[in-house]
Amino acid sequence: MTDDVFSSLEIRETTIRNRFTLSPMCQYSVEERNGLATDWHRVHLGSRAVGGAGVVLTEATAVEERGRITPEDLGIWSDAHRDALAPVAEFVRSQGATPGIQLAHAGRKASKTRPWDGSEPLQPDDGGWETVAPSAVPYPYDDDPPVTTRLDAAGIADVVDSFRAGARRAREAGFEIAEIHAAHGYLLHEFLSPITNHRDDEYGGSFRNRTRILREITEAVRDEMGDSRPVFVRISATDWVDDRDSWDIEQSVRLADDLSDAGADLVDVSSGGIHPEQTVDWVGPNYQLRFAERIRNECDTDVLVGTVGGITAAEQADAIIRNDRADLAVVGRRFLNDPHFPLHAAVELGREDAVDIPVQYRRGF
Repeated sequence: MTDDVFSSLEIRETTIRNRFTLSPMCQYSVEERNGLATDWHRVHLGSRAVGGAGVVLTEATAVEERGRITPEDLGIWSDAHRDALAPVAEFVRSQGATPGIQLAHAGRKASKTRPWDGSEPLQPDDGGWETVAPSAVPYPYDDDPPVTTRLDAAGIADVVDSFRAGARRAREAGFEIAEIHAAHGYLLHEFLSPITNHRDDEYGGSFRNRTRILREITEAVRDEMGDSRPVFVRISATDWVDDRDSWDIEQSVRLADDLSDAGADLVDVSSGGIHPEQTVDWVGPNYQLRFAERIRNECDTDVLVGTVGGITAAEQADAIIRNDRADLAVVGRRFLNDPHFPLHAAVELGREDAVDIPVQYRRGF
């Protein structure tokens, strides 16, 4: 029988009820700039679980305080952050969805204002902080960027330990999936791409060296999540920068196999974000699906793939799964527009039998 978007998916000992996945989307809504989850996060994520999502992923959640994109980002660098997130995971699970968390470090793209405040770099005098990266090259903002420091060997070890500790706290908080954020120009993507990684030590130069920190972190997160819980990794399949040595789909295919060997179960395939001079050749429905499909078809391992980007319609999400092009349909902006997208999709596709519409809402359907 052909799987469809309402088919369950078993990964290790976790059963995901359908293939609709809420993409990690920053809310920039932490109060007091302390990284602690609030009622906003519980309602935002919980409503997508009520709305029928199979997987509900948090926004990028910083494993270190300096790893936040903005001062208003979520964090998981202390037990207090774990305790604030636990009710979120509990409610998501109570509604039948699988709670997941994206563990992140913003690297040189940290320390800036929220999008609706201009996405401008923040200096220490304005509440910002010094950023870290593989090389001491700041993100090329139009205005003066924060100082960016090259991570030394001890600093890299600290980052790996921070991801490990974040995974442990995530598990203790009740999250069933941990996703490692290695995309969109943030710290781990910065190590992968020759555009931002100018090192000549064991973490730079060759493909094997540039991917080393991500493999180490994947092994650490797998160790903390145990054998029963899935580990995802989000990558940018291409930098979209063709006029210089950069990260591309061929390297992504090779990386996916290595990540599988390191303990990852699924690669969540996005693209871009490393440099403002990127040139995306086309943006529209499923515009990144080609990358996920190549990884799925060309990898030697059995790693699963998720695809994100321009998924806005029920038939579109269903076709992705039915045609074996990806294993999860990862949906972002449509979920912002419609928290109940999967429930509405079931009605549209004549699959009301495949979803559990909450009794409180059945009059509306």
